[in-house]
Amino acid sequence: MKLHFFGPISFSFTSITEDPVELVLNPYSWTTLANIIFLDAPAGTGFSYSTTAVGYNTSDTIHAKRASEFLHKWLSTHRKFLANPLYISGDSYSGKIIPIIVQEIINGIEAGTELPLNNLKGYVIGDPVTNEKEGLNSRIEFAHRMALISNRMYESTKRNCKGEYVDVDPNNQLCLNNLQAFKECTSRLDDSHILAPACVPRINHNEQTTFGWDWDSVDDNFLSFPFPESLCRVDRLRYSVVWANDMKVRKALNIREGTKDVQRAVEYHRNLSQKSLRAFVYSGDHDLSVPYVSTEAWIESLSLPIDDDWKPWFSNNQVAGYTVRYSNGEYHLTYATIKGGGHTAPEFNPRECFDMIKRWLEHSPL
Repeated sequence: MKLHFFGPISFSFTSITEDPVELVLNPYSWTTLANIIFLDAPAGTGFSYSTTAVGYNTSDTIHAKRASEFLHKWLSTHRKFLANPLYISGDSYSGKIIPIIVQEIINGIEAGTELPLNNLKGYVIGDPVTNEKEGLNSRIEFAHRMALISNRMYESTKRNCKGEYVDVDPNNQLCLNNLQAFKECTSRLDDSHILAPACVPRINHNEQTTFGWDWDSVDDNFLSFPFPESLCRVDRLRYSVVWANDMKVRKALNIREGTKDVQRAVEYHRNLSQKSLRAFVYSGDHDLSVPYVSTEAWIESLSLPIDDDWKPWFSNNQVAGYTVRYSNGEYHLTYATIKGGGHTAPEFNPRECFDMIKRWLEHSPL
């Protein structure tokens, strides 16, 4: 979850030459609704660290286990929060990790070893990575639904590639031709929000893949580029890097100097759907990086009965998206789209997402 998108502070996007980076209060902070722990994980990311070299060895499951251990220790130390309902939340790649953390906690509760976490009530995931391959494959259908590719191109690609757009047979020239055409139609879009101005990093155009930029090829110099007068999305994200590396900030936060084994998270959701939990899944409907198409597909694969069928939800008297609720005994899953939302939705639609999560936490209809 991104602190400066729905935490108590945001950045004032003025000239980056100002020292220090100016912070402003966020009127749509989720911290006005709940006590929130923002955790950088695994160790080595953000302000998290390990006191041993082995502590930096990680995987999806190790990441989840250590996060649940952290919560156990934190609540054991801060016991005044034990009575509070506990929700585990994350977005983007954390969408894969969150259900694993929840499963870890439930395993501990059922074994009688997680008493500090007994008040677990549910989880929230936004624009969630669940299966990276299926997410990438869904981009073709998303592009078709959003009129980024023609119906003829979509049908030809689906037919020639047989629905497989990632692990493509190198001898299947028809499929390769279709994917090249898809790339030409979408490569200059911002994957995070197809309507946003594209921010093209200064790297070789050949370093683009079929499904977007190869970010592994972007070196540290990317962060040292001068900030333009008119900031695009990537430029704005660099504010957090500048702020977090300010020595005054690091000293104030006591920051120390420091230096994928789960392919599909769907089975974790399937297991959790047998428990007494509330789940909330939301997707920005203009997010090409983790399309709502793939999110809706894995939710449907759980075969949960629909409790409240598809309908619009509102913010400021305007349609803010669409929602559907599923129930299976004591398990309840609410899914919502955010109209015009990107990756991640709270960045692009802060007011709507504030209203959305507030109502859900209050057990009110969206």
